[in-house]
Amino acid sequence: MSADHCGGGPPAGAVAPGGTTRVALVGSPNAGKTTLFNGLTGLRAKTGNYPGVTVARYEGLVETAGGPVVVEDLPGTYSLDPISPDEEIVAAVLQEAGSLAGLLVVVDATNLRRGLGFVAQVQQAGLPTTVVLTFVDELLRRGGRVDPEALSRALGMTVLPVVAGERRGVEALRDILADPSQWATPVLLPPTQPEDVVAWTQSIITAARFVAPRPDSRTGRLDGVLLHPLWGTLIFFLTMFAFFQTIFVVAAPLQGWIEQAFAWLGEWAREAIPIRWLASFVADALLAGVGGVLVFLPQIALLFILISLLEGSGYLSRAAYLMDRVMSTAGLEGRAFVALLSSLACAIPGIMATRTLPSAKDRLATMMAAPLMTCSARLPVYVLLIGLLVPPGLGWGPVQAQGLIMFGLYVLGAASAMASAWFWKRVVGRSGVALPFYMEMPSYRLPQPRTVLISVWDACRAFLRKVTSIILLTTVVLWALLNLPMRSAEELSAAGVDLHDEVAVTAYTLDHSAAAAIGRAVQPVFEPLGFDWRVNVGVISSLAAREVFVATLGQVAAASDPENPASALAELRHQDGPRAGEKVFTPPTIAALLVFFVYALQCMSTLAVMRRETGTWRWPLIAFAHLGAVGWTMAFLAHTIVGVLT
Repeated sequence: MSADHCGGGPPAGAVAPGGTTRVALVGSPNAGKTTLFNGLTGLRAKTGNYPGVTVARYEGLVETAGGPVVVEDLPGTYSLDPISPDEEIVAAVLQEAGSLAGLLVVVDATNLRRGLGFVAQVQQAGLPTTVVLTFVDELLRRGGRVDPEALSRALGMTVLPVVAGERRGVEALRDILADPSQWATPVLLPPTQPEDVVAWTQSIITAARFVAPRPDSRTGRLDGVLLHPLWGTLIFFLTMFAFFQTIFVVAAPLQGWIEQAFAWLGEWAREAIPIRWLASFVADALLAGVGGVLVFLPQIALLFILISLLEGSGYLSRAAYLMDRVMSTAGLEGRAFVALLSSLACAIPGIMATRTLPSAKDRLATMMAAPLMTCSARLPVYVLLIGLLVPPGLGWGPVQAQGLIMFGLYVLGAASAMASAWFWKRVVGRSGVALPFYMEMPSYRLPQPRTVLISVWDACRAFLRKVTSIILLTTVVLWALLNLPMRSAEELSAAGVDLHDEVAVTAYTLDHSAAAAIGRAVQPVFEPLGFDWRVNVGVISSLAAREVFVATLGQVAAASDPENPASALAELRHQDGPRAGEKVFTPPTIAALLVFFVYALQCMSTLAVMRRETGTWRWPLIAFAHLGAVGWTMAFLAHTIVGVLT
């Protein structure tokens, strides 16, 4: 940063456009920054992107005695000397800080020396600044100490000790936010040369009477096992195995209740609405289609509860460390694991998370691999198909067969992502300067309930938003395609359809619909996989969102047997061709579908984000074609092998 900018920073009390005071929250990863942000903003935070890039931008409105304050949670970084796009964003925001009224710098008290080096860089912005000192309780527990008042005098700015999970600390921080213009602005900026910063940091530490904490013996003992090359890896896989067992066992009863509720609503709509087409629209498009996806909300919520608990406890950092060895086999590093792990929620944040990677080639290879990680959008599809393949309750003691298959699909996706990264790393080239990889292992902690709640709420809200927007629109279009053109009574009678048999009328309309024409047109492509035209329509519709595949089959099943769509789906049979009369969902076909959904890139939103990240349509189109071909090939192999075995 230039000296001119540092000396002529924005005036104290600067406000964002519209008159709202704006403050940035900065700090290193694992310093408690996000916990503070969640505590201040609660469920009033919103997520967006920085202009022109896809790095996540989190903002929240905090009500204070001085009026509303917008707090922006900047990406975590250890330094303002950026080597990755994520770090470039933080540096750029502080360089062009004209709309910021102040900075909140979060410093981990147990890592004060490193934190002060970051403070020295942040102070160059010349903005009113307050240092938020977190994990003071842990510092004391481990025999360390610091004098916050002495630290404040030495730095020339307010230092506020906060225990992130306690409401008292959050309220004290809220009080300070009421008037950032009262925060101190450095009179004399810290040095910028590395050797001078080291001396400056030492003088501050001495003045603050800081005593470094002893090593965390509890964390050390746990890491001795959890980071062991053999036992740690074994525990990691056992943890993931239990993870997916839990998703099926715990969520199944809740899923059943939701399914029953939507079935009852569908029946009520058919009886209460006298107009046949309108009753079909409400029952089949809205309730069966959307309800068929909403029924998987318990699995989505449970998935993110477990992920949040693992992250909040500090275990995910250990998983990244363990997987660094695996990443290296693909020519990547541990940071790539964090990006791929983010893809378990959705490939979009996973692709966005590649901006933490300093190497452009690593970013591209990771981006191409991210869609192969099993995202939450696949979860409804997997649950539906596994339920058709294996009856509930089948297993060996506490081990459920359904959970075992789900675990296998996640492992297959992860292994395929690694193979894809290895392949693309060699396609784009391996040359380049090796850049530093720094990853901190936080102490093991109990996850904060509020943080877990907010994480799960954000995930469920995003899922519900998707259901009520993209999926709802797509199911309405699908209903139209499945029911148009409308058939007259004369045409139905001429075809020998009993006009008083509503199921027969619906079946005839479905078989002669626009969707049927589309499904049969692509039949030569998917027939070797065992799909019929109804499955083909589901596969095509899943390009809007993978969950729409479930909604499509929900509409088809509800049309066949409105009272028991699950049984209707299981008994669905081929209507024509060499397989006429045979069941559609045989083990080979279900296996082919499962494998196809592991590989095929059926998410247009992912392609759009990949295009924004790479700046060209070349790589998204290559990914779509490449994964489509791989998906078909692997599905054909699965269909053939399972067909031989059964």
